[in-house]
Amino acid sequence: MTLTPDTPLARRVAPSPNHGPRQGTRPDMLILHYTGMESGVAALARLRDPLGEVSAHYLVFEDGGIVQLVPEAARAWHAGAGAWKGVTDVNSRSIGIEIVHPGHAGGLPPYPEAQIAAVIALGRDIAERWGIPPERVLAHSDIAPERKEDPGETFPWLRLAEAGLGHCVPAAPLRDGRFFARGDSGQPVEALQAMFALYGYDVPVTGTFDTRTGAVVTAFQRHFRQARVDGVADSSTITTLRDLLAALPPAA
Repeated sequence: MTLTPDTPLARRVAPSPNHGPRQGTRPDMLILHYTGMESGVAALARLRDPLGEVSAHYLVFEDGGIVQLVPEAARAWHAGAGAWKGVTDVNSRSIGIEIVHPGHAGGLPPYPEAQIAAVIALGRDIAERWGIPPERVLAHSDIAPERKEDPGETFPWLRLAEAGLGHCVPAAPLRDGRFFARGDSGQPVEALQAMFALYGYDVPVTGTFDTRTGAVVTAFQRHFRQARVDGVADSSTITTLRDLLAALPPAA
């Protein structure tokens, strides 16, 4: 396959066979991942392995080098089963960026400065060309909270938002107060689930704080309230969610 870079930011191309057509849709989401592997070389090989059946549009190395694997107009296989705002075929509606990083299994170290600068530059370039709104720049864990943890709670989402990529607000401070956790039920839990669903998370509004709700709270904390990731909907988590909803544009 001949691959022409979609962006001048790509250092090189390394075509992956793992992609298909977008089923008549265009991308309106940008999904960020970590590779969770021992090296960028191993991740690149896996993303190009036809037996692995996984890929992404871009891979960003620790030194900021960017490799394009799949044309942006094509449907890369990066998101898997998941949903956001009722969209269940996320692959057809998104562009995926894999970030070389050892992940939770590797101790979740800080992301290198050069790498984050490259992710910001690439993400802004993609979002501007495709008209992807800030609130649809998402973590893999946002769309698949029961399956995925990446890019994790050390990823600097607020810095990305301050650079014009993504939607974020300063997290409300940790403090004592009422909280909701696994096993709780009632109208307040129903209201909490409705708030998460309104923001975009795939969570049924049942009034019961179940396993799915706990996974959504955890994913939300990894992205938006990173000081404590425990799956408990405390006042800091709920206030941060409220502030995010208030900061959404009217048409979002």
